[in-house]
Amino acid sequence: MTTVIMRTTARAIVPIILVVAIALFVEGHNLPGGGFIGGVLTVTAFAVLYLAFGLDFLERGVLGRDVEPGKEPSRDRVVVAYRRIFEYGLAIAVVSGLVPLLFDLPFLSQTYWVFEDVPIYGTVEVASAMAFDFGVYCVVVGGLLTILSVVGAE
Repeated sequence: MTTVIMRTTARAIVPIILVVAIALFVEGHNLPGGGFIGGVLTVTAFAVLYLAFGLDFLERGVLGRDVEPGKEPSRDRVVVAYRRIFEYGLAIAVVSGLVPLLFDLPFLSQTYWVFEDVPIYGTVEVASAMAFDFGVYCVVVGGLLTILSVVGAE
């Protein structure tokens, strides 16, 4: 059982961790960071939630699944969900690398698009490398959460 201090701290730091993870993910195609470090920080937020509130909270609050009161949630269902994230991420990363081959460009070639007059931001540059970064992000999140769930079950 966790303390009130741990739960209160988790409520305060998890949103901050997730905002930093998103910022690093978005900046990753131009600067150091991206899918890997964004994924690691996201898993850190999940680990804090798991430590503070337990698997039951992750099952109901994050994955949106119904858990019978008093019944321990199935760790297998959670691991299967995390493995799917891993598999989808791997598919996205591979496909984003193969798409340039359709245009007679080398594997993992990238391009970018500039969007003018975007509200709040002004000019926004979106690189095709963001699709690869998103795949890496999903692989890292799915893989590390699977490991965390399996090790946590021991």
